[in-house]
Amino acid sequence: MKVQSLKLVYFSPTGTTKTVIEGIARGINLSPVETIDITKPEVRKQQLNTSENELLVIGMPVYGGRVPAIAIDWLNTIKADSTPTVCIVVYGNREYDDALLELKDTMLKHGCVPIAYAAFIGEHSFSSSETPIAVARPDVSDVNQAELFGKRINEKLLSIASFDHISDIIVPGNYPYKEFKSLVLDFISISDKCLQCGFCARVCPVGAIDLENSALIDKEKCILCCACIKGCPENARTIKTGMVKDIAMRLSEMCKGRKEPVLFY
Repeated sequence: MKVQSLKLVYFSPTGTTKTVIEGIARGINLSPVETIDITKPEVRKQQLNTSENELLVIGMPVYGGRVPAIAIDWLNTIKADSTPTVCIVVYGNREYDDALLELKDTMLKHGCVPIAYAAFIGEHSFSSSETPIAVARPDVSDVNQAELFGKRINEKLLSIASFDHISDIIVPGNYPYKEFKSLVLDFISISDKCLQCGFCARVCPVGAIDLENSALIDKEKCILCCACIKGCPENARTIKTGMVKDIAMRLSEMCKGRKEPVLFY
């Protein structure tokens, strides 16, 4: 099967999923390449249309064992025409639960033909110097595995004569999907180091931070991705004592063992 172009789609508030997807793309080594970063609210206003002549690589983080609802809402608008698709989830070294199955089902529902899947590890959103969880991942080893995975995807494409020869791949997960419990929390502490530069507001994927006063956070919109904390150039934002800090402490203790990417192709 010969594809003529590559489309990369990812939701990546803290950059971990983006790193994995870019590594896979280097391994696939196909051009031209179009990148669609749906972390940006303005990009999510546009619908994605794809054809059977394109290879679609979709990467999503795992939040509470699921694909983020805001990303699923956008994915449900995709119009694909038998598009060969690679589904990737990136999780914080706990479990990816039903996220990969949910992503697979969503892509199938909208006309995609999944040909490969993977679950990679990225530094957890709640990770900090006090509560380290999969720090600095994806690391060099992860990126190397992503590139090798990309090469194998390319080899698989070249070996397939037509869509009729693509076998279904079973991925882990359960029905019904794990219930995602949305939390509305005041969990961000802002120190006097804050310069009101507006960086946090610009990187927030849901527009929950006021551009003029970064201390104003719409807790109803916030998805706890911690992009504002990890991206602050002055390190002025941290997780305050409370539920999120307690969760981070538990995960830091429970998830010390290194997990490796799992590939399905």
